Amino acid sequence: MNRKAKGIVLTVATIAVIGAGAGIAVGVGTDDREAPITGSALDQAKAAALQHTGEGRVTETEVDDEESYYEVEVTLADGSETDVQLDRKFNVVSSSADGNDAAEGDDE
Repeated sequence: MNRKAKGIVLTVATIAVIGAGAGIAVGVGTDDREAPITGSALDQAKAAALQHTGEGRVTETEVDDEESYYEVEVTLADGSETDVQLDRKFNVVSSSADGNDAAEGDDE
């Protein structure tokens, strides 16, 4: 192989390695399932969750949760947390206090 051909092969190989690395980084770094709610949807989700719980402050949000379209975590005055599950139209589909499942499992 002449010098020019070696240079081309080396350049192509370098580009392929860089491209593959960037693709892996992008694929690993983005998980829509853990993306926070943003924009006007955030305001609507917060309002729906706080109306449901009657008190507290929103401490975490998530789009496309495994249980619903939106999940809003509300921390209540006593320090307990409640996850409020909302559909795409911000209707409450369920809610649960964090840790209840684990506590129920310990009693059995």
